[in-house]
Amino acid sequence: RRSPLSRPSPAPRMTTEHTPEDGAPATDTESPPPACVMSFNANDVSGAGGSGGDVATIAAMGAHALPVITALLVRDTAEVFDQHLIDGDAIVEQARHVLEDISVSGFKVGFLGSAENVSAVAEILSDYPDLPLVAYMPNLSWMDDEDQRLSYQEAFRELILPATEVLVGSHQALTDFLLPDWDNERPPSARELAVAAAEHGARHVLVTGILLQSGKGQPQFMDNVLASAQGALAGEKFELFEVSFVGAGDTLSAALASLLAVGAELQAALAEALQFLDQSLDAGFRPGMGHVVPDRFFWALPGEDEDGEPAADAGDDFNNPDQPFPPGGSRRVH
Repeated sequence: RRSPLSRPSPAPRMTTEHTPEDGAPATDTESPPPACVMSFNANDVSGAGGSGGDVATIAAMGAHALPVITALLVRDTAEVFDQHLIDGDAIVEQARHVLEDISVSGFKVGFLGSAENVSAVAEILSDYPDLPLVAYMPNLSWMDDEDQRLSYQEAFRELILPATEVLVGSHQALTDFLLPDWDNERPPSARELAVAAAEHGARHVLVTGILLQSGKGQPQFMDNVLASAQGALAGEKFELFEVSFVGAGDTLSAALASLLAVGAELQAALAEALQFLDQSLDAGFRPGMGHVVPDRFFWALPGEDEDGEPAADAGDDFNNPDQPFPPGGSRRVH
């Protein structure tokens, strides 16, 4: 669980070519731009999740984020208190101008605020049916207005799921969303949740936070299962952390969206996204009095020697023009 991930690859640099014949500089040429991922999400002022979390995660994966704000969350690192909606027309306007200018490789959908905003985002997505979409369904228990919450979920099922490649959410959140009338004593399986999602057009579900019991009856591991209507496709379990986090779901879904945006195979992308999340949580920090926030840039931290001090040769020489930041590895998504 603690095996190190490779770091993102160097950012592209602009180069100037010279012709050998006359020495005159040729026209400046640029390296290919990074993959661009558009994120529809609420602004989370705590920086734990929402658009801020998406931007940090997508950047850490080596891609470029195009954040479209759908709502303003009033929250801290412990809880959500309220939200202020962005008008649906303003959401469409934000996205359209950028999409007319920048080539997008994939989409991530987070919390959209209202049923009306779901409709606005779905209108945009309908023009890009061939691009991968990762949709994240958070826990919405903080929404006091039950009618508003139910109408939001219904709109999300009818308008977002048909375009969704992978629906991401905790076991409890996806059960509430996909199988609200479930009354069996046992919890639904990942496949049963995938069947319910497939009825609305979603091709896969990634169910997180499935508690696994140890021999003594105490949960020691947490399973994460990718499933389709045909059954479980892949899974990876991790040890339980002893602290609670905020922003984990947005981190995982944004990482997966970044990898799928450049054509990574689904199960390989899943494995890398889960490892990225695990190490982000392991390096997490508590900026306030609430939950721990994932550190998406864990890979940029210097190593430590045997005494816990920064290693003398750790880190990167950011003043060296031959070593661009961030340093590179297999997680390149350019």
